[in-house]
Parts: sequence; C-alpha cells; structure tokens
Amino acid sequence: MNHEGTRRVKIFDITLRDGSQSKVATRINLDDLLRIAHKLADSGIYGAETWGGATFDVCVRFLREDPWERSRKLKEAMPNVKSMMLIRGQNLVAYSNFADDVVVKFVEAAARNGIDVFRIFDALDDVRNHEAVIKAVKGVGKIAEGAVCYTISPVHTIDKFVSKARQLEDKGVDQIAIKDMAGLIDPATTYELVSSLKKAVAVPIHLHTHDSCGLGMMSALKAVEAGCDMLDSVLSPFAGGTGHPCTESLVYALGRLGYETGCDLAKLTEAAETAKVVRAHYHEFEAPYSGVDCRMLVTQIPGGVMSNLSSQLRLQNALDKLDEIIDEIPRVREDLGWIPLVTPTSQIVVSQATFNVLLGRYKIIANHTANLLKGLYGETPAPVNKELRQRVLKDENPVTVRPAELLDPMWDKLQKSFPGLSDEEILIHAIFPHEAKEYFETKKEAGAA
Repeated sequence: MNHEGTRRVKIFDITLRDGSQSKVATRINLDDLLRIAHKLADSGIYGAETWGGATFDVCVRFLREDPWERSRKLKEAMPNVKSMMLIRGQNLVAYSNFADDVVVKFVEAAARNGIDVFRIFDALDDVRNHEAVIKAVKGVGKIAEGAVCYTISPVHTIDKFVSKARQLEDKGVDQIAIKDMAGLIDPATTYELVSSLKKAVAVPIHLHTHDSCGLGMMSALKAVEAGCDMLDSVLSPFAGGTGHPCTESLVYALGRLGYETGCDLAKLTEAAETAKVVRAHYHEFEAPYSGVDCRMLVTQIPGGVMSNLSSQLRLQNALDKLDEIIDEIPRVREDLGWIPLVTPTSQIVVSQATFNVLLGRYKIIANHTANLLKGLYGETPAPVNKELRQRVLKDENPVTVRPAELLDPMWDKLQKSFPGLSDEEILIHAIFPHEAKEYFETKKEAGAA
C-alpha cells in the first residue's frame, strides 16, 4: 500500500485522439466518438485528449468533417472534463512553420471551440519553437503544457531532458509532459526522470507513453511512485501495443495502492464496452500489426515508421534492403544531430536513409534533409555533420534565429484571399491549401443534398 497518504493522480483518457490514431488511423467519425465521449463524461477522468495531432488532417482529407465542430461537440459532450489537444509547436497541426499571427489566430479558434489544455511539442525539442504557442495559449487564459520529447541517443541524458523542462517552465508553461512517442521509456529511466523533474521544476508532471515495447504500465506505475501528477491512458479496447496503458487497469491498480484517481471503474468499464463496439466498425483501418514489438528496444525506430517503410519498400520491390536501411537510420540520425524520431523528423531520417541505401550515401540530399541542415527547422539536439552542412549551404550561413522569425505575417493576406469566411474556415485554407478546395466543395454539395 501507499504509505505517503492519499495522493491524487489525474487521469487523461486519450482514446478519442491518440488511441484512435494509434490503432485505426484516426478514421473514427464524430458520431462514434461522441458515443464514447458521453460514457466518459461522468467517469471521473480529469482530462481527455480529443483533438490535434492527425485529427485536423484526417477530418479535412478523408472524413470530410469539420475539424472545429469535432472539438466543439466533444467538449459539449464532456463539459466537466478538461479537453486537450496536441499541437506541433510552430507547425500547428501540419508539417511546416506558420507565421506568428497565424499561430495566434489558430490558438484563439481552438480555445473558442472547446480546447482547455494545449500540449505543445517540437520535433527537434527546440524550445524557441514553443514560444509563440505558449504566449498565445496564455493570452486566451488556457493551460499550456510543454512537452519534452523522450528519445534514446548518445546525447539524450536525464540532465538534457531536465534542462529542456526548465527552459519550458521559464517560458511560462503550466505543466510539463514527458512525450514518449515510441514507447521506449523503461521503468527505471521513468523513475529517475520524473524524480529529477520534480526536484527541478515547480509545475505538475504528465507522462505520455505508448505500450509498443510492453513497458507502458510498468513505467506509468514508476512515474506515479516518483511523484508524477498526471497519466495518459486509453480504454481497454484501444490499449496495449502501439496503443497506450489501459485506463481501467491503471485506475484499479492505483486505487489498490492507495492513490486517488477520482475515477469510477464501473463507468469506465461501460465506456470501454462502447469503445469495443465502435472499434469493430473500423477493422479495415487496423494497423497490420499493432501488438508489442520489442525490436524498437534495439533499433529505436517507432513501429509506425517501420510498418510504413516496409510497405513502401514492398511497392518498390526493395524489401530485401530493409535491414540495411534499419542499420543506416541511426547513422543518418547522427549526421542530422541526433534528432528525435517523431513527425516530421522521423519521415526525414527514414527517407534519407532509404535514398542512401538505394542510391548511394548522400548521392541525393532530400529537400527536407537540406532544410534541416540549413537550420530551418530549428536547433538540433547535437551539432549536425559539418561536411554535409557545407555541401548544402555552399556560401550561405546557417539559420541561427528562431525559424518563424524569417516568416512574414500572413493573416491579413489570408483574410483578403478568402473574404466572407470565418477565421476557422480561413485556417483550414491556410493549413491545408491543397485539400481545402475539395473539402469545401464536398461540404457544400452535402449541404445542398
């Protein structure tokens, strides 16, 4: 039993966003999500991740649903639950930087449409790429959660993660997330990292991990023992493997250990039964293999990256090159400053490693690789390969300022380009310019039908 007296551990159920993304490619439609949300509403969870990440993209590109309506309706279904979104720093919900004035408009719109907590991360963990979002979130009186991306490399130490967390606290975040996107954090490291963070910063600590390597539940428990304040988890039909630790199991186990979660296990079980029925409708989008895969403990390559790479190589009749590419990925990571493997950097590293194996080492330097070497994504965790940078830069100097400072304000121009549209509609055009036209045409046709 827990002998330190009853301590509250806040549960964020993330079934509606990352759970759905990790298991069925974010394809669950709003009506089905609402069925789960209504059950979660009075289950006692503190927060729910409902939006951000790939949801905006999938709503516009595939589901032809209004992403803003999704956020708004899910908040209406769970008025007493903190609604959280994942925001990719200056990239918002896309893959490249937006001007600061667009960042402000996006955050204002998200807050207006029901978002309470903004989990802000940057693929390079360059804290400067958090700045504009943190300021905008604080400006609308919402909760700014700064994420530190957990990864394994020769330069990623406990001290480095703690240093990033301190910088984020200095920028004004309300809480810190450990964002373990590949499920690589082990129980011993979790305990050491959370203990160190609790000593170094005053704000609450929030653990996000996947169960890809089968470590998630153990790491969640060690996090709580070290003083972690909040945990991410998913309802049991979405738990485990590429998913996350299970909400019901955590609530039961933590309760038995004397921790207070405020959750009602019976109501969570009801929500899980609904989630089970919903998931069954989306079997065509199931990942080919979404169980535990311990190869990552050796390769450090996230499972989603591996499955995408395998399918692309199969199309090119080059599957026999997979092992060579897996060996090349850490070499490219080192050349690019040991960047974490998370969207979009995982795609950059894997694409370049594939080119290197199929065409010869750096015979072709992909555009995204070149931009990263130029400093257009921000500062890398370690210095990049000098010779490669020189090849790309030629006589230019690398970018050393916050990358968004190179961007001119965009909002006035966008408003003039799309007269008569709401801010929310303009933002869809700004973020996904190629998909927006067809999206709005389809919505218009549906409305007229």
